[in-house]
Amino acid sequence: MDNSPIIAQPDAEANKQGNNLNSSVLDTRSHSCLVVTNEDARMMQRCLELARRALGRTSPNPMVGAVIVKDGKIIGEGFHPKAGEPHAEVFALREAGVNAHGATIYVSLEPCNHYGRTPPCSEALIKAGVKKVVVGMVDPNPLVAGGGIAKLRTAGIEVIVGVEEAACRKLNEGFIHRILHRRPLGILKYAMTLDGKIATNTGHSAWITSQEARNEVYDIRVACDAVVIGGNTVRKDNPYLTSHNQGTHNPLRVVMSRSLDLPVEANLWQTEEAPTLVLTNEGANPDFQTLLRRRGVEVIEMDVLTPNSVMAYFYERGFCNVLWECGGTLAASAIKQGAVQKVLAFIAPKIIGGSNAPTPVGDLDFTNMTEALSLEGVEIRFVGTDCLIEGYLPYIPELNTNS
Repeated sequence: MDNSPIIAQPDAEANKQGNNLNSSVLDTRSHSCLVVTNEDARMMQRCLELARRALGRTSPNPMVGAVIVKDGKIIGEGFHPKAGEPHAEVFALREAGVNAHGATIYVSLEPCNHYGRTPPCSEALIKAGVKKVVVGMVDPNPLVAGGGIAKLRTAGIEVIVGVEEAACRKLNEGFIHRILHRRPLGILKYAMTLDGKIATNTGHSAWITSQEARNEVYDIRVACDAVVIGGNTVRKDNPYLTSHNQGTHNPLRVVMSRSLDLPVEANLWQTEEAPTLVLTNEGANPDFQTLLRRRGVEVIEMDVLTPNSVMAYFYERGFCNVLWECGGTLAASAIKQGAVQKVLAFIAPKIIGGSNAPTPVGDLDFTNMTEALSLEGVEIRFVGTDCLIEGYLPYIPELNTNS
């Protein structure tokens, strides 16, 4: 067991380091540095592994994992499977049993201290007699927000906060965004050629990227609550929008169409494997609405059908992560209205040219290069033969409209 120390750093310094928060821990009681061992980091990484077992299934709740350790051995593990079910700490305590007394529990998110669908986890930990609690990150939910940590410390339990914090926040970035902004996190995903095209002049687009990149997209869908396209994508591509793996989570497949001028036969109307929702304007094509409902497709009429109104609707449905896999026109509208915060751009080493070939993002009404949106927190890696650029859009108030 490697117990080499990791020197923790106070908040001000940690904030400067951005993604290097993995080794930064702040003792919120004294605002002094704590020493965290590599074993602490390893156990928190195990918590995250457990939490990922519920990818796409926990909204509006976060994904959380917990590990109980005593005398250097893991005696209990658990993760939160879905909303309404017990939290990760409860499953770990059940597995540990009476041995939890005097043990250390690692949990990727602050234990709750309020009554919701389940009793407070902080009370369960106190009752079990754990000696120490190591927390990945503070819960941003105002109902918790440090209250669980305070309750544990009041009971005389040692609490360390912030181990592998960056990784914990990354895993639940959709939940965090939902809590702070009352909207799901919007993720725009597209695949384009080296010369910036998402299809040929004729609209043909299969396949731009490698199989490895497509597999990556399937994994991304697993973690999302919904995947959104426009009517034009249905007509041209006839996609499935599933995770393509048996036994994994499939997101709600969503089509935005004001006119409902959609094909009678489409893969999305097959709802045995994954559910489909069609969002449209009031009174649009009632006969086609009836046909869709007979096939098990959910149809919702909206007064105003825009990316902004759709994200507000998704918030009410309890979603945390929404994936936009739409064409350029809808993508531009989603960006302008603040429905997109994160971009995943797959770039294939191919050139197809075409003066009329479509691009991934339509008109943003920019006239100068200085208006270009520069991604923040950019990460670049290869997926097969393709390059994936991941980053976050800056918040531009004048771009975020309700139109």
